[in-house]
Amino acid sequence: MATVSPASDFAPAAAHAAAPATMRDPRLDFYRGIAMFIILVAHIPGNAWTGWIPARFGFSDATEIFVFCSGMASAIAFGGAFMRKGWWMGTARVAYRIWQVYWAHICLFFFVAMTMAALDQTGAFEKTYISSLNLQHFFKDPASQMVGIFTLTYVPNYFDILPMYLVVLAMMPLYMALYRVNFWLMAAVSVAIWFIAQTGALALPAEPWSDRQWFFNPFGWQLLFFTGFAFMRGWIPAPPVSNTLIWAAIAFLVLSAPIGSWKVFLWVQAAAPGLAEQIREIWPLTKELRGKTEFGLFRYIHFLSLAYLGWVVAGEHGHRLIASGHSLGARIWQVALKLITKVGQQSLAVFVFSMAAARLIGVALDQTGRDFATVFAANTIGFAMIIAVAYLAAWFKSQPWKSKR
Repeated sequence: MATVSPASDFAPAAAHAAAPATMRDPRLDFYRGIAMFIILVAHIPGNAWTGWIPARFGFSDATEIFVFCSGMASAIAFGGAFMRKGWWMGTARVAYRIWQVYWAHICLFFFVAMTMAALDQTGAFEKTYISSLNLQHFFKDPASQMVGIFTLTYVPNYFDILPMYLVVLAMMPLYMALYRVNFWLMAAVSVAIWFIAQTGALALPAEPWSDRQWFFNPFGWQLLFFTGFAFMRGWIPAPPVSNTLIWAAIAFLVLSAPIGSWKVFLWVQAAAPGLAEQIREIWPLTKELRGKTEFGLFRYIHFLSLAYLGWVVAGEHGHRLIASGHSLGARIWQVALKLITKVGQQSLAVFVFSMAAARLIGVALDQTGRDFATVFAANTIGFAMIIAVAYLAAWFKSQPWKSKR
C-alpha cells in the first residue's frame, strides 16, 4: 500500500472535496448564542417566558439548535484535526473534548445536588428542592447511585443533554473512518443508526430502579449533529436561495404547528373547533414522528426548515447579521450581536453555568413571587450573568498571564 499523508487519508472515493472549514462562521456563534438564552429561559422553574420559546410553536426547540450548531463547531475544531493530523490525532483531540464535557457534566450534577441539599437543610422553605429534581433516590442511596453517576447508568432528569453529547462525540472517530472510505457510506450508517433508534432498540437506561430511558437518545440525535458537521465541512452543499424552498419551509412550519404545539392547537380550537377535532385524531398517528427522545422525523424536518430560513435571513457569510451605519438602531444591534456571539462562542461554559443558575433563579422567584416585574428581572439578570460568564471564559481561554507586559 502506498504511503499517504494524514490529510490525504480522508480523501473519499467519491469527489466531495469541498474546501474544509477552517474559520468560525459568524452565523454559527450567533444562533448558538440565541440557543443559550433560550435554554436558560426554558430551565428556570415556573418561568412565564417559557410560554414564548420556539418549543411552544412547533416540534423542534433550542436543543436542536444546540446539537446542530455543535456539529458545525465540531467540524471546525475536530474535523480539521482529522484532516491535518490523521485519524489517530483527530481521535485524541475528540477524546480530550469528551474528557472536558464529561467532567463538566459531573461537576454540574454535584453542584446542583449540593445547592438543592443546602437549601433543604436550612429548613426555611416549604417545598423540598431535592424532590423537585427527583434526586431523593441519590441521597437515599448515594453509594450505588454515585457509581451510576460516574458510569452514566444513572442520568437524572435535568442532566441529560451533556451525556447525549458525550456519546455523539464518541461516534465521531467511527464516522471519520467511514468517510475515509466514502461519504455516502458514512451518511448511510448515520441514517441506519437513527432509523434503528426509532424502534427503541438502542435505548439507554437512565436509572436502575425503573425502566426510564435517557431523555435524549444519542443514537437518534447523532443524525442532526452530523448533518451540521457535514454542512460545515462542505460534504453537503449549501442549499440555494429559492422562493420555492422558502415557501415550502414556511408551509411546513405553519401547517405542522397545531400538531407540534399545544398552544397553537388551542388557538386553532378557538377559531375552528371542527378542524381542531380532525387534528386531534391525527395526533396518535404522529406520536413516533414527533418524539423527542429518539429525535423523530418531524423534528428533523421542522428544524431543517427553521435552519434554512435562518440561513436565508442571515445572508451569505452572515452579512445581514452585521449592522452598518451610525443610527441608534444600528448601534444597539451591533452591541446585541456582539453579546449574543460571545455567548455562542463560549457555549459549554455558558450552558453549564446556566443550568446551575436557572435552579437558583427559580428559588429566588419562589420567594419573591412571579408577577410580571419579578419574572422580567429574573430573566434579564440571568441574561446578564451568562453574558458575564461568556466574557470571563473567553478571558481565561486567552491566557492573559502568558502575554508580554
